Amino acid sequence: MLIRSKAPLRLGLAGGGTDVAPFSELFGGAILNATISMYAYATIRPTHDGKIVLHSTDKQERFTFDTRAFLPVDGNLDLHKGVYNRIVRDFGLAPLSFELTTYVDAPPGSGLGTSSTLVVAILGAFAEWLNLPLGEYDLAHLAFEIERLDLKMAGGKQDQYAATFGGVNFMEFMKEDKVIVNPLRIRDKYLDELAHNLILYHTETSRLSSAIIDQQTKNVIAGNEKSLQAMHKLKEQALMMKEAILKGEIDKIGEILDFGWKFKKNLADGVSNPFIDRIYETAIASGATGGKISGAGGGGFIFFYCPENSRSPVIESLKQFGGQSKRYEFTTKGLTTWGR
Repeated sequence: MLIRSKAPLRLGLAGGGTDVAPFSELFGGAILNATISMYAYATIRPTHDGKIVLHSTDKQERFTFDTRAFLPVDGNLDLHKGVYNRIVRDFGLAPLSFELTTYVDAPPGSGLGTSSTLVVAILGAFAEWLNLPLGEYDLAHLAFEIERLDLKMAGGKQDQYAATFGGVNFMEFMKEDKVIVNPLRIRDKYLDELAHNLILYHTETSRLSSAIIDQQTKNVIAGNEKSLQAMHKLKEQALMMKEAILKGEIDKIGEILDFGWKFKKNLADGVSNPFIDRIYETAIASGATGGKISGAGGGGFIFFYCPENSRSPVIESLKQFGGQSKRYEFTTKGLTTWGR
């Protein structure tokens, strides 16, 4: 028997960073994101040999343990271990014997929510196998707790909910861990135009998002006026983006992205750097009207809005930086699980 799952990665179109505590707890956060046709995959093969095998094919890492109730969190496939440890604890299970194999379509540090999406995929596979009573909100919240509380990995809340629900969503983050996911009903022609005009460019670099997020958090706690103003403006950006997409005013999106990028760079040191700034300036000079780095910043993917027929000239101009433009489509489904 095999149990499989997949969960989509996401583009954070607006409001990124406002889902991170303590800002979301103090002021409330708002984000607009959309899932794309890049995924995290998980496969569980139940066994009866008293072993637990964890295998990440994209990272080319494999670890084997005697079956037990708790796996050591030591920097080796901790996301896999964190899900297993929490499942056994929360649902009062006896130690399990299985092989877990995973793969992610984008590398760690790419800014597409890979870590959180992988947690959702693994958790979904366990829920399918063990018939766990987890609704969408329950599963997303548990994935958040595993990553942020159990494993103490810095970050926000949007990625777990995007991977679980899928589609284009306007998300609100409130006090006491309350999250409301508002799915947006958008005409296909608007999404098709947005996907055509929005270039997803991988810089062939990665970044440690935790350092940037830690600095962002410290700025909020310290009452850093520049950083706080930037977060309020990004929250405003999410509302602007929501209105533009729902009305089909797609060509406004470049301006809205550019508006947000100017403020995102004020959240913390390291969001941008001279290399990223050169890429951004080159894209704008070649016809893009705006863009932003995906995720916390510092590297990974950048996306640009390219109206009219500027897509090809922008892609051509970016080749000098050694990165790659990635083909994708927007998706409507979130976490999917099945057995065979």
